[in-house]
Amino acid sequence: MARPHIEPFVDRDVGFKKMTMAGMPNGMQYKTLSMDTDNGAVTMTVQYDAGFKQPPGFCYNEMEIFVQEGSLKYGDQVCVKGHYLFLPAGKAMPAMSSDEGALCLVFYNNGAPSFEESDANHDACDEKNFASVNSYDGLDWTGNALFPATAPGCLLKMLHYDEKTHGMTFLYCMVPGFWQDNISYHDCAEEAYHIWGDSWMMQFGTLPTGGYFWRPAYINHGCFASERGILAIGRTDGDLHNHFHHDPYSSPQENAERAAARLARQKPAMYKWILTQDHNHVPHDFENPHDHVDPMEADTAQVIQPDGSHWP
Repeated sequence: MARPHIEPFVDRDVGFKKMTMAGMPNGMQYKTLSMDTDNGAVTMTVQYDAGFKQPPGFCYNEMEIFVQEGSLKYGDQVCVKGHYLFLPAGKAMPAMSSDEGALCLVFYNNGAPSFEESDANHDACDEKNFASVNSYDGLDWTGNALFPATAPGCLLKMLHYDEKTHGMTFLYCMVPGFWQDNISYHDCAEEAYHIWGDSWMMQFGTLPTGGYFWRPAYINHGCFASERGILAIGRTDGDLHNHFHHDPYSSPQENAERAAARLARQKPAMYKWILTQDHNHVPHDFENPHDHVDPMEADTAQVIQPDGSHWP
């Protein structure tokens, strides 16, 4: 997920644009929150107009939808506020519509928005990770299971977890009066959107309702506070390990070196193996032989080309 650092951004400060991309259904307006200029992956706030209709079809890349307001009919299912859909690349969607309109967050994770009218999955689709759940009523809050954990008062609802990358999509909340007094960074990119509430961060100030960030790996953030509490949705492209410290002036390069030093101490055999390989060597996983894992390239995982020729 090679996107520039965007923090803070408030979508309430910009207007909607009409969706005019070739092949996309009519009746959609959008605000771009962040975009990968290499592969077209994008996070958007999308307004489906009242009367919106979309025939059955699929997207060529992985797609996530979260309903903020209104309702979106997905086949025979009415998706109301809090509903979450995870659609693997090439997964056929039934006809979709909205009588009253719907305000949603939409994530096109590995490529540009696309739509191909079809009654069936693409031949290369692996639909095992498909998910459809009302996250407000159908899931319980849990304590923060990440390690090291944040301060008490930050709770999670897991929406999607990628077993290969440990990337995840989750709801999180901070209780009123939440406070954490350290600095953190991660080995992965992360993004988040405030569905409701305000939080404050030392480096970036206050993020209100409609506030968003895209934060690449190794960027310091913290201390944190929330006077009234927040409800937000977050995503990562890898394992969300909290590297805590108390130096707000350390650079991303210094943070990455600190993380690498920890890897060398904690997994010395793996660290030595990486260093002794040809620098052009791309590791292969015998359990997933068709995966193409190269962090130096734009992420093309779980993307189907229109001609079906590329399915990593």
